[in-house]
Amino acid sequence: MSKRNNRYTINAKKITFIALAVTAVIIAAFMIKPDETKSSSSSQSKGITEVKDNDIIISVKDVTETATFYPAEINGTKLEVIAVKASDGSIRTAFNTCQVCFNSGRGYYKQEGESLICQNCGNRFRMDDIEVTRGGCNPVPITDEYKSVNEDTITISKDFLMEASVIFERWK
Repeated sequence: MSKRNNRYTINAKKITFIALAVTAVIIAAFMIKPDETKSSSSSQSKGITEVKDNDIIISVKDVTETATFYPAEINGTKLEVIAVKASDGSIRTAFNTCQVCFNSGRGYYKQEGESLICQNCGNRFRMDDIEVTRGGCNPVPITDEYKSVNEDTITISKDFLMEASVIFERWK
């Protein structure tokens, strides 16, 4: 009986070890990812590469009801622009930082369903509120006077991005 119990104990130890090893590999796979921007834009940016010290040019045909995050680096400061098609068909743009929480470094948004969620305070708001709602815990709007729009593209100038980069200085 003793040999048999020993064999089961050894097998149980092997199974436990293998299960722990597999779990460790799975956890490592989730933790070791390419560097992502704050909004997980790697999955929502449709292959858009980061703009460096230049205008952000958004193709109108690429904007959908799912928020797209456009990364940029202006004079060494990383920032992001959100573009989304509202329910009325208009395209809305904003900076991916909260008007209230930006100074925390965690005042950026991630999309969950049809809402954007501030990663600092947890406030939720609808896509239709982008660029329209001002003040409070909302993304900083990029209104018509700060962008050029034609039937094919939306352009946000490097100069405007430089002015706005101060709200991204503490981004984490």
